[in-house]
Amino acid sequence: MRISTQQYFETSSAKYQDNYSSVVKAQDQASSGVRVQTAADDPVAAARLLMLQQQKDMLGQFNGNIDTLKNSLNTEDGVLENINTALQKASELALKAGNVGISDADRKSIAAEVGSIEDQVLGLLNTKDANGNYMFSGSKTDTPPYLRNNDGTYSYQGDDTPLSLKVAENLSISMGDTAKTMLESSANTGRTQSTRVLVPPAVDDNKVTVSAGLVASGATYNSSFADGQPYKLTFTSSTQYTVSDSAGNDITSEIPGNGTFDSTKEGASTINLRGVKFDIGLDLGKGVAPGAPSDALVKDREFSLSVKPDTFSVSRTPSNPTTAQLSGGQVTNQTAYASTFPNAGAVVKFGAAGAYDVYAQPYTADSKSIASGTLAVGDTSITAAGVTFDVTTAPAPDDGDQFTIGATSNKNENVLDTLSHLRRTLEAPSDGNPAAQKELKDVVARSIGNLANAYGQVDQVRGSIGARLNGLDIQTQENTSLSLANSTTMNALGNVDFADAAINLSLQQTMLQASQLAFVKISQLSLFNKM
Repeated sequence: MRISTQQYFETSSAKYQDNYSSVVKAQDQASSGVRVQTAADDPVAAARLLMLQQQKDMLGQFNGNIDTLKNSLNTEDGVLENINTALQKASELALKAGNVGISDADRKSIAAEVGSIEDQVLGLLNTKDANGNYMFSGSKTDTPPYLRNNDGTYSYQGDDTPLSLKVAENLSISMGDTAKTMLESSANTGRTQSTRVLVPPAVDDNKVTVSAGLVASGATYNSSFADGQPYKLTFTSSTQYTVSDSAGNDITSEIPGNGTFDSTKEGASTINLRGVKFDIGLDLGKGVAPGAPSDALVKDREFSLSVKPDTFSVSRTPSNPTTAQLSGGQVTNQTAYASTFPNAGAVVKFGAAGAYDVYAQPYTADSKSIASGTLAVGDTSITAAGVTFDVTTAPAPDDGDQFTIGATSNKNENVLDTLSHLRRTLEAPSDGNPAAQKELKDVVARSIGNLANAYGQVDQVRGSIGARLNGLDIQTQENTSLSLANSTTMNALGNVDFADAAINLSLQQTMLQASQLAFVKISQLSLFNKM
């Protein structure tokens, strides 16, 4: 078979170009150190390199998130440290205000200092981060956590969903804490009350007082106090008393001291009743001698010791077709209230024939009823989720009236309300007023306990911050190890061995030179050379 000159030249040219391309490629690999420059160089390695590059980019993002988290957590810790410093100062002021001999003027001066701390703590809780977001509002970063109400109380406006960032494939770290988790769950030591039992027209002369009580053991209080309340405390003399529960059972023997007390000695006039401490105070007058005269003044005085009831706020929907209103609010079924009434509040919606349903807030068209009942003709009250409310007029039977109910529990108290209540109590005159003096002692004692609880709650959060920062340090090391392993694998797959690259370049250059020489030799041949 004859090969034409054109075919020969085309074949030789193509081969030469291939060899030249191989040399260029070998030169590029040797100079850049990269073996897989396109997917065609090694399809399997190219796919693997793409996955490794994605992992490398993700590790870079994780490391960036770790830096963001560290900055955020360190900033939060600094704010919380300042809050605890302020709370410590407030506790010292509360102790000072409770000292004997402090006058109204002195207490007013202390109240001004407490008010300054109150403003400071409010400002700290409403702190913004470097990006202009509120730190303690959870996911509602554009909403200040706390708002001061007209009555001097405070309302939390954020939520309980802290923001978080991923620092590993299966690990996310919270970048902050919500004020709701931190302070709204702070235990209130003043959850109880004492009330003098009087038969009208008798009035309380405050010669014998019993404090409102402080929760000393939350576990004992939760397990036994509420079940037996209200308790009846009856004095039998100026040194003895008896206590009975709501069923009339005498439980005096449960109390340390077995019903005896000494009002003249510090700490000897405390009633430790099922996790709650009540202090007895006697102010019988200078001319009253101990023994029979004082016994006659104290004997048969009765006090009711109980849990402070939750309070309820009711608001009617402006679009209601009638002027009906729900008012009051009293827990009449403790079991139903504890198990049914929603923490976020409830919505009562009336329908036909006086029927009504109770829904958890927030109410939507898809909400399911959690309780129901019927307002019969002539009824003046309804019971919703264990709470009884007065009804002024009958709600509309067809269009339906709707009411929103909020519950305020005494189980917890945020520290801003504690400071506000303390400040307002210190501002009120109490010199020469036994009732005001008793209220002052109760508020000071409760404030000291609540400030200590808030301080401990903040400390727990600071401990959590420290744990998260330690976790971030560990994860940083883990991510660094993964990055090193990632880089090693990528180098092995995508980079060249320079010794092999040099040998390959030399080989390709030799092959190119050989193809050049062969082309020159063969191009000089013709049929005439063979004759």
